[in-house]
Amino acid sequence: MKCPFCSHGESQVLDSRSSEDGLAIKRRRRCLQCDKRYTTYERIELALPTVVKKNGLRMEFDIDKVRSSMNIALRKRPVSRDQVDCAVSRILEFFLNHPYKEVSSYEVGQVVMKELRELDQVAYVRFASVYQSFEDIAQFVTTIQELSSDE
Repeated sequence: MKCPFCSHGESQVLDSRSSEDGLAIKRRRRCLQCDKRYTTYERIELALPTVVKKNGLRMEFDIDKVRSSMNIALRKRPVSRDQVDCAVSRILEFFLNHPYKEVSSYEVGQVVMKELRELDQVAYVRFASVYQSFEDIAQFVTTIQELSSDE
């Protein structure tokens, strides 16, 4: 790995440990030429499918967008960050193991709705109202009745 200060190609690893989230290895290095220290992160390259939107546009799967959408639906709800992190991890794992290279935005939304339904029913209805473009109160009522009948 090249030194960010002098571009020398050799360094010594001083310390190596797992990052806080467990998804990377954090290494503290020392350049053998200029003796400066720097930190590097080694991560697994994830092979996530491409998301095909309704209009045919193809985009990279963005787990941060999924997390952000969930957080909006969960705003001011009694759900912990750990619970959200676990749900996001399950969603990520689902799509990492997905057999196809492309998935529809509809399928992504369905998986998110499934997780939200388990976490918080109010957040589920909030997300569904945006994701399914509710146009009137009857759609809210139908969704709430479906939730009630499933219990």
